[in-house]
Formats: sequence, structure tokens, C-alpha cells
Amino acid sequence: MAERAVKERGVSIRLACEMFRVSQSCYRYESKTNAENEQIAQWLMRLTDSYRTWGFGLCFLYLRNVKRYGWNHKRVYRIYRELELNLRIKPRKRLVRDKPEALTVPSRINEVWSMDFMHDMLDDGRAIRLFNVLDDFNREALAIEIDFSLPSERVIRALNQLIEWRGQPSVIRCDNGPEYISQATMDWAKVVGVNYCGRPASIILAG
Repeated sequence: MAERAVKERGVSIRLACEMFRVSQSCYRYESKTNAENEQIAQWLMRLTDSYRTWGFGLCFLYLRNVKRYGWNHKRVYRIYRELELNLRIKPRKRLVRDKPEALTVPSRINEVWSMDFMHDMLDDGRAIRLFNVLDDFNREALAIEIDFSLPSERVIRALNQLIEWRGQPSVIRCDNGPEYISQATMDWAKVVGVNYCGRPASIILAG
């Protein structure tokens, strides 16, 4: 307001400062940090592009301890946020896994079954789940259970009905979903004679 009064009304700087209760030193102050802020921004952009897993902490420590800049961490973090670098999505670390063993090719029906879940959504936005069981020999769909929730009890019931109708397979392949490794499923395995092999990714049925 003091600057506007001086420019538009021709008021002296002293009178304008007295009117708006501003010191003349504050009126005449010119920021000298714009160039440094630009330098900080350039450094932050360069570091986050080169080291995508670095957050603010590593960037600040690099500037302070390696490059020996004396910038305050609050100032650097303010620029870091203005550049929206705090909203970056860090890449996920990929786990190094051993090469899986080749799957055996079934030579007859009821030798190997595979079971897994699928997900879909209705028009009203509600999510549904599908429990599928296939015979790996001829890729026949043996069972499809559909509901909003399919806990381990439903999985056990579907398998019991399927074994009663189709007969007991030698092997059932599955992943490590909570429905497969729950206590109820383990208790069911003991009752029907199911043995877990070394890898929990598959289930061996005795007999």
C-alpha cells in the first residue's frame, strides 16, 4: 500500500511509511535470495532425476555435507515442496526370486487342479469375487463360485462338493492367498488328508 501511494499519489516515501506504519528500511528492502532459490531448485531437480529413490533427507544431506552449502533445511524443504517433489511416487523394489520349477503336464483328469480368485465390479460400484477351479489336463472349469465375499469356509465347501461329485485329485495348485493358508483350511486339510508340500504355493492331496 505504501508503494502504491508513492507511485499513484506522489506521496513521499517518509510520509507513506508513517501513514501505513512501515519502516523505511522495510520499504526499501529488496530480496537477494531469488538467485539462491533458483540454484536450490536446480540442485533438487538434478538430484531427484539422477537418484529417483532419494527423498528430501538424502538430498539435503548431500547439499550440506558433500557440496558444503549452508542453506537452512526449512528453506530447502519449502522449495522442495513448491516443486512438488514430495509427491513423487518412489519405484517399488523388485524382489529377486529364484527361477520357478517347470510345471508338470498332467497326463489324465483329476491329476492336477488349479484354483484361484478373480475380481470384478457391478454397475453400482460393488466389488464381487469369483472362485475358480480348473482341471489342468483338459482346462475344464470344474467350479465357479461368485459372491461379494468368499471366505475360507466357502472355499472348503466348494472343494468338498467338487470332490464328492468329481473325485479327489492328486494335486491342487494355488497361490498364498489368505483363504488358502487360513487356520480353517489347514484344519480341513488334516481331516481330508491334505499334505502341504515344501512350497506353500501348491497343495498335495494324499491318496
